Amino acid sequence: MTEWDRALNYIDGRWEEGSSGEFAENINPATNEVLGTVTLSTTEDVNRAVRAAEAAFRKWRLVPAPRRAQVLYRVGELLRQRKEQLARILTQEMGKVLEEARGEVQEAIDMAFYMGGEGRRLFGQTTPSELPNKMALSVREPVGVVGLITPWNFPIAIASWKSLPAIVAGNTVVWKPATETPFMAREFVKIYEEAGLPPGVLNLVYGSGSVVGEALVEHPGVQVISFTGSNEVGRSIAAKAGARLKRVSLEMGGKNAVIVMDDANMSLAVDAILWGAFGTTGQRCTATSRVIVHRSVKAQLEQMLLDRIPGLPIGNGLDEHVRIGPVINAVSLRRIHDYVQIGLQEGARLLTGGHTVEPSGLRGFYYAPTVFTDATADMRIAQEEIFGPVVTLIPVDSLEDAIQVNNRVAFGLSSSIFTQDVNRVFTAMRDLDTGIVYVNAGTTGAEIHLPFGGTKGTGNGHRDSGQAALDVFTEWKSIYVDFSGTLQRAQIDVGNV
Repeated sequence: MTEWDRALNYIDGRWEEGSSGEFAENINPATNEVLGTVTLSTTEDVNRAVRAAEAAFRKWRLVPAPRRAQVLYRVGELLRQRKEQLARILTQEMGKVLEEARGEVQEAIDMAFYMGGEGRRLFGQTTPSELPNKMALSVREPVGVVGLITPWNFPIAIASWKSLPAIVAGNTVVWKPATETPFMAREFVKIYEEAGLPPGVLNLVYGSGSVVGEALVEHPGVQVISFTGSNEVGRSIAAKAGARLKRVSLEMGGKNAVIVMDDANMSLAVDAILWGAFGTTGQRCTATSRVIVHRSVKAQLEQMLLDRIPGLPIGNGLDEHVRIGPVINAVSLRRIHDYVQIGLQEGARLLTGGHTVEPSGLRGFYYAPTVFTDATADMRIAQEEIFGPVVTLIPVDSLEDAIQVNNRVAFGLSSSIFTQDVNRVFTAMRDLDTGIVYVNAGTTGAEIHLPFGGTKGTGNGHRDSGQAALDVFTEWKSIYVDFSGTLQRAQIDVGNV
């Protein structure tokens, strides 16, 4: 195999095999062909990466933030220059169509330039002291070594949300990407390297969650864990890291709903549902998994969906005409089909789909766009994250019912409402209990300059993206400078005016 076919660890500025000597295959989900291999690591590889990050932190934290930001600007420019190349790698590894892959790379570009700007905006606060001849201020300080654990569905976007703010704030990083998308991780790290990031500031360690992820969570030298993935794994990380007093940021999926009221722009709502439910083949934490529809327009919405779905070509995402690519692997394919069977057993009516697909000449993992209707809010297909091209219609009789149904799930990431009534809009904005709310738009489409994350089972209160991301990777330090020449006691020597 060529060098391009092998994904290696990157520790302290050197590319190397994991100490296990073992490799896993990197599979193209569209064709089931082997793209190459990825090294598998051990706890010792994680230990060496953390040691490298600890040594680099001592110097990197002292580099002025505007100079750290210069590296990020170069990262953004290199990403921009290689956007098409990266998008094609992404499509081959993960399966999403090229249009979406280009959009994901653009998200990383935007994040690089945005966080580069934060190099001159890592603002603290100054405030009047209650005592004379005394200054009071606060500043942001880097935390230390950060452990990043990222998923396969957005392999460069989510990695950019986490690594760029961590690095511009002065931290160093050990990154465990998903082994399903190792080449995207490698290419991103190569760009950091070419942009001039010093050795040890960013370290890449491939491997399983049970080995590499566990070692990161338990390592005493790692101060922060930032994780995107399943609720089950996130809860385990929170418990283990909490026992070690580590800071933890969790983003763990959603069960997102579009509310379609009786006065909705139906064509616009259908556009949004199709894009939200079947874009990325439903493999997004913000995917539209439920449609809460007013009973008076349910039949119309069903027919409009049935009319449009046959016009969504399924196949290899490298084909510019394809709108729905494969799911990531055979395990996901079985999981999706199992949920379809659950929906049928629960009594929901299958409107379309519900079966695997074999596009001509392809041996990948494809599932038909699937729509259930006449579901109730308590059915498993209306409560649990399916992570595939399956959407469930739930009829309601009022806005109040719709909001109640939306909120009656364990997750709280994204929600959406289609209505022309401004009163309904503001009611929904107030009462939908998700971290992201869209009005007359679908459940996807977050922009990098606003916080990304959710409530309840979606996360633990922290946010990726936007200025809020800096809160994960910085500590507040309060500083008091007394130039009175005397001992002044706060709250005691206040005196009178």
